[in-house]
Amino acid sequence: MRAKLTYAVTAAVLVFYFVLAGSRGVLLIRHGTLLTVTFGVAVLILPVIGLWFLWKNTQFVRRANALAAELDAEGGLPVDELARTPSGRIDRASADAVFARRREETEDRPGDWRCWFRLAVAYQDARDTPRARKAMQRAIALHADKPVRA
Repeated sequence: MRAKLTYAVTAAVLVFYFVLAGSRGVLLIRHGTLLTVTFGVAVLILPVIGLWFLWKNTQFVRRANALAAELDAEGGLPVDELARTPSGRIDRASADAVFARRREETEDRPGDWRCWFRLAVAYQDARDTPRARKAMQRAIALHADKPVRA
């Protein structure tokens, strides 16, 4: 719940910033000189890109959470079997061992979104966020029966 609240507050602050920056861009465009119109358009581009990025990330999180809920209902969520250091961080060797099992599982059943979901969790546990995101995107695409880009 705390993560959802943090995400909602962050998104609200970003939207407020985008509105504020957008209004400044509109004011620059209204001024009417070539220079201010050029700057105004440039200032408007940033909030548009930011809103697109926020929308895409929100969609990703919602879809990943939907997959997690479905997998949880099936009893297929990965169990936290990772060893931890005294400070609570995941032990790297333990994460690598779990990752190897998840990778083999995914190689055996490459069309199963559940395997890709569990592989994404293993990547995240191994602190490889870019690959975790790609694996989760693959799981989402397989769940929706969309063609998957390599």
